[in-house]
Amino acid sequence: MFKKHVDVKALQRLSGADKKKLRRTAKERFPQASDADLDAILPPKVEVTVAKYPNRVLVYGIEGEFPMLFDVDGRGHELFPTVYALWKVPDMLPAFTLKGGEVSRFILGGADLMFPGISIPPEGLPSFQAGKPWSVKVPGNPAPIAVGATTMSSNEALKAGLRGKALRIAHYYKDSLWDSADGRCVPNEGFYDDIVVEDPNYASPSQPIDSSEDHAEGMHDSTIEGDEAAVDVSESRITDHAIHVEAVEDLTAGVREVKLPEDKTSEEPTEEREHQNLSTEEIDSLLEKCLLQALHTSVKDKDLPILGSTLWSNHILPCRPPGVTLDIKKSSHKKLSKWLQTKSSSGLISAKEDKHKKEVMLLGVNRGHPDYIAFRPEKKVQELVERHDNVLTEGSSANQLEVADIYKPSSHVNPIFMAVGADTGKYYSASEASDIVFRYIEKENLVKPTDKAKVILDAALCDALYKGAIKKGSAYPTEIHKRDLGSTFLNRMQIHHRVSRGNEVVIRKGAIRTVQIMTERRQGNKKMTRVSGLECFLMDADSLASELQKKFACSTTTAELPGKKGQHEVLVQGGVIDDLAKHLVDHYGVPKRFIEVLDKTKR
Repeated sequence: MFKKHVDVKALQRLSGADKKKLRRTAKERFPQASDADLDAILPPKVEVTVAKYPNRVLVYGIEGEFPMLFDVDGRGHELFPTVYALWKVPDMLPAFTLKGGEVSRFILGGADLMFPGISIPPEGLPSFQAGKPWSVKVPGNPAPIAVGATTMSSNEALKAGLRGKALRIAHYYKDSLWDSADGRCVPNEGFYDDIVVEDPNYASPSQPIDSSEDHAEGMHDSTIEGDEAAVDVSESRITDHAIHVEAVEDLTAGVREVKLPEDKTSEEPTEEREHQNLSTEEIDSLLEKCLLQALHTSVKDKDLPILGSTLWSNHILPCRPPGVTLDIKKSSHKKLSKWLQTKSSSGLISAKEDKHKKEVMLLGVNRGHPDYIAFRPEKKVQELVERHDNVLTEGSSANQLEVADIYKPSSHVNPIFMAVGADTGKYYSASEASDIVFRYIEKENLVKPTDKAKVILDAALCDALYKGAIKKGSAYPTEIHKRDLGSTFLNRMQIHHRVSRGNEVVIRKGAIRTVQIMTERRQGNKKMTRVSGLECFLMDADSLASELQKKFACSTTTAELPGKKGQHEVLVQGGVIDDLAKHLVDHYGVPKRFIEVLDKTKR
């Protein structure tokens, strides 16, 4: 909703009567909020302004301060607090807690919250109704990062196997509404530009609570130095993971009730207390071990350069032992930037401060360094990860749908695959294909010595990427940036798609086509809805027609598409375009991005 900047159409002050009405609406909409909570976001003796947007959205704020509430439909039916209001009163709304700070990247990117990304508490999935306002939090950080409306009730979520969309995000940290505030700020040190992690001052019990006025207000300037992050591993992650694994197994077996494991938290605090008393030398040693573990297991050359804060939160912290608080401020280096520069001086890594972002960046890894060679990384049990990118998995029943883009090597890139000993007749995912080209770069030592972010093109790699694509007479490139290499390499391969439903698997050449739903007028004022493209998702037209006849209590029929042998369309009486699209998503698992709707009756 606030992904892009939209100019305000009008701005005015609220009258006394309108302020009272707004307060009553907020009280009804947020039953958890007390009178003191409402006083915090709508002080009685201050001016409240309302900003009117072209799309009928109303934003209410304290004059000269932050926006506090916004109304999606302009009638009070969809009133939400902003993140600034939630940072003042964190418990104003019930909250879903993410499985980890890494999931927050998707929320800050504008994605809705999916059930697989939610951490289920030990007492089970909380009760909620559809269409109610909920906030989103990161484990170990009390400040919400987003707010939205639930898409279904808790009972419906359990029946659906905790799949699909849980919260339709209306507003999140870093969107245009957050950015529109004068003196925009963040509530604590866990908030970065592209990710939110645990707040070290909140998560670490060994740190004293700051009693200053700034801490009492819960906000400070957003220019936080990212290299001073310190994050504590919470015991709930271990429990949540066990809960999630057991819940998935139970749901797969057809059990609709989420079963929780026995509480084992009573044994864990002792171990955590033992790790809290680490000396400075022990913390330095632990930092060294976590860095080497990360360089061996998760830091790939193709991802470089990366910010120091990203290295810390996404790579180093996940490598710490369970129950350990890894606090850079308790080490001899005190700051992440100084520590990375020390490691750069030793020759293990290459790091340099970015003058624009004012943060140290990791540019390269010396994998021939004695410390790197001598270190033996620990093998960890791979966690259960549910991803919502190119592969979409819906359900675990016979109606399960999986859609994935896959790539087959073409004559252009075959020499690269053969050079690293990869099979040229196999299908590869996007990440697997990118790994092939980066393996070739590592084998041929093509990383530019003076700029680790770029790759020098030898004859084979240049032909693979550009032969036949450069206009006659134009010069061929001699180097390419790492961020462009993967996509350029994939464009030179043959794209296919794999669709599976239950035990049936089909691989077809080209990108997958969409399901097309079109409503048009027939005789007089009668409407007819047509659905085509069902075969792409392994759906039977006759079976769907029978289902829709019962669901919508209307006549349905099927017909073969002209000139397309074996492809059928379903014709449904009436204008049911939206309900039909929802049925395909909910019951057949067809991703919304693959459904194309067209209502010709509105033209």
